[in-house]
Amino acid sequence: MAGRSKQWLLIGAGAIFGSLTTAALLKILSRKVGKQQVGRHSTDFLMHNGMNGKENPAGGGRTGCQDIHNGLLGFDLEDEVVCEQLTRNIQFFGIEFQQKVLQAYVVVIGLGGVGSHAAAMLLRSGVGRLLLVDFDQVSLSSLNRHAVANRDDVGTPKAICLQKHFAAIFPECVVEARVQLYDPSSEEEILSGHPDFVLDCIDNIDTKVALLAACVRRGLKVLSAMGAGARADPTRIRVADIRESTNDPLSRAVRYRLRKDHGIEGGIPVVFSLEKPKVKLLPFKSVTGEEENPSDYQIVPGFRVRIIPVLGTIPAIFGQVMASYVVTQFSGLYVQTEPVVNLDIDHYRILHNRLLEHEEIIYGSATQVMVDVEEVMFVVKELWHGRSARDQSKDVGRKMWRSVNELMLVRWDKSKPATISNLILLKLNEVDAHESTTIDHIKGEEPEFYSMVTSVLNRAAMDFGL
Repeated sequence: MAGRSKQWLLIGAGAIFGSLTTAALLKILSRKVGKQQVGRHSTDFLMHNGMNGKENPAGGGRTGCQDIHNGLLGFDLEDEVVCEQLTRNIQFFGIEFQQKVLQAYVVVIGLGGVGSHAAAMLLRSGVGRLLLVDFDQVSLSSLNRHAVANRDDVGTPKAICLQKHFAAIFPECVVEARVQLYDPSSEEEILSGHPDFVLDCIDNIDTKVALLAACVRRGLKVLSAMGAGARADPTRIRVADIRESTNDPLSRAVRYRLRKDHGIEGGIPVVFSLEKPKVKLLPFKSVTGEEENPSDYQIVPGFRVRIIPVLGTIPAIFGQVMASYVVTQFSGLYVQTEPVVNLDIDHYRILHNRLLEHEEIIYGSATQVMVDVEEVMFVVKELWHGRSARDQSKDVGRKMWRSVNELMLVRWDKSKPATISNLILLKLNEVDAHESTTIDHIKGEEPEFYSMVTSVLNRAAMDFGL
């Protein structure tokens, strides 16, 4: 009986040992296969995204992840790691343009709800060098909107907090943190080094104006965040020239100061919300409930201490928009930002009816009008930005034609029907001159205008598959 028990014990032990051995072998094998698949998939992605047919300069066949490794600012890492981490970006941009992102240097000033999210997504997108600047510390109340901070970070300088967390996300990025207030005296220290882009995420007017003016003076690309607090509607966030920002008190104040103190009328892209602020600054009260003078509690003169109610999602989206704008600029990907056109559906109906009436007068029938009100909206808003085709300069700014009383859609080429790809928007006093000329005459007398219009209409044809 004892012998039989021994036999069963040995059989059981053997079965357990065999199972463990099999599991271990399967685990090792799966890792090996997985690594091979990662390398194969990464190579496939590269071959389909800008690398197809390119030979390795070193003579080792086609270019792959190793070439990214060799060109990444001297990064010391396994090439498969960074290649796999940025695979989705490489698929999107192609390897050549992703490499431009990796070689970029961005300065982010102001690391609160907006700046922390902008910096975090620049890092995750593979930007190779970041300078993070903020004098402030993480507070408990900032955890509702900060990108990476947690309770353990409360009391830590925001710049140091981001630097610490970033090291665990993309350690190959060179991240410099400065616990410092930006002002004219620190301009040279912060803006030297030829940054490829500067992100202004400051919420103090004096400092914001000083930074924007310095960037213009130095010829640096800058993107500025306007007011994200006291708002709730993410669909109203836009990127436009500062001259076109509306319903935003911060934009209005910054615009005035730039013009008054520095003679800067515009030319600075900003992220802002068309939404009017939902709530006002909260009163500053002491522990006894009595209102006090906020300036008595300022850590830095000129910086607010009153509380702006903030829904954390909105500054986060502001930061994401900023990062997306910058990365697509580096990659060379053309993005047509949503134009700021204050027209509602009734305005587009008026323009549609006006087109029908004009066709009746000029051609005796409106049967060649191949657009409806929704397509008129696309033509007016997306193609012509709510203003005349002869007034498409980027310097138009807040002089944009917003009244439909001055505008009309007409055919570009009178020999073709009135389709999405053959309609231009003109002011009423420009229509007769256009109807009395020909495309060939415009091409000969106004080649730049002809080229611009045909480019816009060709893009419309591509967007609609015409």
